[in-house]
Amino acid sequence: MNGIAPIMAASLLLGTAVATPPARTASPAAPAVSTAPASASGRAQMPRRPTRRLHARPPAGAIAAAKRRATAEPAAAGFLNAVQVYAFADGALYKLYAAPERVTDIALQPGESLVAVAAGDTARWVIGDTSSGSGADKRTHILVKPFAPGLATNLVITTDRRTYHLALVSSSGPAMAGLAWSYPQDDLVALRAAAAQAEAKAPVASGISLDQLRFDYVVSGDTPPWRPLRAFDDGRQTFIEFPESLATGEAPPLFLVDAKGEAQLVNYRVQGRFYIVDRLFDVAELRLGAKDAQVVRISRGTGERGKGRGA
Repeated sequence: MNGIAPIMAASLLLGTAVATPPARTASPAAPAVSTAPASASGRAQMPRRPTRRLHARPPAGAIAAAKRRATAEPAAAGFLNAVQVYAFADGALYKLYAAPERVTDIALQPGESLVAVAAGDTARWVIGDTSSGSGADKRTHILVKPFAPGLATNLVITTDRRTYHLALVSSSGPAMAGLAWSYPQDDLVALRAAAAQAEAKAPVASGISLDQLRFDYVVSGDTPPWRPLRAFDDGRQTFIEFPESLATGEAPPLFLVDAKGEAQLVNYRVQGRFYIVDRLFDVAELRLGAKDAQVVRISRGTGERGKGRGA
């Protein structure tokens, strides 16, 4: 200590800095203790690395794949003269190829009313509408023409019946003269309606002798809209005639009632507005509903064959 003090004092007087001698080294420190929580076995658990959140990419690939699957392209077998006829399906995308200085006609279903037309590019495409025919045969036409080749946009047509989605493409090559649709679902409905109408007009049975007909059946009970008009038999089958409204409403099931008053469901078939039961019965009931059910009873009398026809 005594030797160091004079040196430091001289240094201060001369304005020079003297390095301080290093401090004595402390004893070695104790090893660090882990602060990680211990597991059930007593071993320290390593902290988990934070997981990185992956950002979802835009579903461009899914959209492109869905559009490819939904796109209907013109085909040679689909042309009726110069008009491409597509089979309509909800959500389908119909391709239309156009060319400058050419007008392509998009014809809707006869009787279908146009609501709106919207296109993605109205600056480089001319789009208008007109009509042909009158009354039930009136038909709306959407007319499309591009200003230049190499253009592409979409077109949405809404009507009082459906929505059409089209992909428009222009080129310097040939253009489609016209585009229209067939409607399989409408055709199926029309076929079913025609079949039902033919069935309703068909005779309920054939080979029946008028002398064997028996009309002495009494219809009683509730008076729902489907209450039968009458019942009769030919000695082998029983026929129950309903109003025409039976085809548009819920049809009641038929039960046979025995002498003890117990009801049992019976097999029958429906032809037009008739129930045909391949047997005779004394009492039957038509029942519709569970709580407060509507019940109509049909009872056979004891009249002779051929009597009371048309009653």
